[in-house]
Amino acid sequence: MAYDDSIYRRRDPGADPVGTGAREDPRYGADPGYDADPRTSSSHVTGRFMGGEPAVATDPDPAEPTRRRNVPPAALENVFDDPAHGEPGRDRIGVHLLWELVLLVVVAVLLFLCNRDYPDLLRGEQRESLLVFGTALGLLTLGAGLTLRTAAPNLALGPVAVAAALHFAENSDRGVVSAMLPAVVAGVAVGLVIAVLVVGFHVPGWAASLAAGLAVVVFVEQRTAPVDVQGEYDPNQHALYLFAGFAAVAVLAGLFGTVKTVRRAVGRFRPVGDPALRRGGAAAVIVTLGLVLSTVFAVAAGMLLAAGGTGPVAPTTGIEWTGLAFGAALLGGASAFGRRGGVAGGLLATVALALFIRYADERNLDIAPTALAAVLLAVGLLVTRLVEANGRPRSYAERDWVEEPATTASWDSAQTAQPPEPWNSSLPGQPTDRWGGDRWDGPDR
Repeated sequence: MAYDDSIYRRRDPGADPVGTGAREDPRYGADPGYDADPRTSSSHVTGRFMGGEPAVATDPDPAEPTRRRNVPPAALENVFDDPAHGEPGRDRIGVHLLWELVLLVVVAVLLFLCNRDYPDLLRGEQRESLLVFGTALGLLTLGAGLTLRTAAPNLALGPVAVAAALHFAENSDRGVVSAMLPAVVAGVAVGLVIAVLVVGFHVPGWAASLAAGLAVVVFVEQRTAPVDVQGEYDPNQHALYLFAGFAAVAVLAGLFGTVKTVRRAVGRFRPVGDPALRRGGAAAVIVTLGLVLSTVFAVAAGMLLAAGGTGPVAPTTGIEWTGLAFGAALLGGASAFGRRGGVAGGLLATVALALFIRYADERNLDIAPTALAAVLLAVGLLVTRLVEANGRPRSYAERDWVEEPATTASWDSAQTAQPPEPWNSSLPGQPTDRWGGDRWDGPDR
């Protein structure tokens, strides 16, 4: 087959500089725009196939549409925990509001049953006693919900409440302030000890608080018989104010929990990666405050249970009160993972639980507090699954990827240029002399 071998022919001496070859042939790279595109340069080939780096970065073909994720900047500001972790978007509060509507219906049904079967339960002294009992139970629920949101659940709430009730029963004859001041100081000390374990050694809150609760049980078990209340303080005369104060604190705490900055600060201790990594000084301060406040709430609840009760205080372990507190908090919509929570769910769950316990007592239903706590915890875990599954931010699925129009501003000249002529597959005419004509007729031969 004939071919063009002109580049291999001998040149006259001095016609070409030293080192020239096929690349210096005028026909080499004669196409318009050759070597302007980095993909046609030798450096591109060297980087791709010889282990080197291309001299010029290759840009994507502007003729192809660019794909990007359609996430608005406002959504990125609503990432719950840290800007570098979590899902973009704001947590949906609608599931909490719907669940609180269900709790409101449950409270209405219980009120109807109490008013129909035992109308005296909602009137007079029994109503005031019910409000005091609801306040004590609400303080425990508030402490449980607070420590859940701070990702350091305090399991010592029940034992601390029983210990405070026993202390108040034994020393209430000296006055409320004189009896409660040592109990509050002891409660703060217990909270600080738990905080030192949780923050200082960076261990889970449930483990540290369980150890502290067992230590408090040792103090409780030093009594072998129920203790009668020695003082004459009656909290029923302030029942309405006590319950109103608890309700206001519960609702305000829920409202503040919906604020983005507060929510991030309170849940700062919750791990987003390796749980053994420390979460910083701000998280340590928040967890310490949460543990101390929850322990003080438990002390106040124990005092109300002792002063508002009709009989002596039994020296129990208090695990049933811990179960009731966390069961009510979970039932109210606080997530067991410590991320999500409602507005008035804790208040409604407390009211429903207090009404049910008093209604069961009036009907002489033999329901153990520990059994009720177990049922509450089981239902509360189902509620946690409900709010976690339906309270997440709206996911930006693959369908939200949008196609952007191709950018053609820098390719105007290429688009306006004439298209290249079609390539003719037929070979041009070749001479019949396969030895190249005058190739051997030169003066050098």
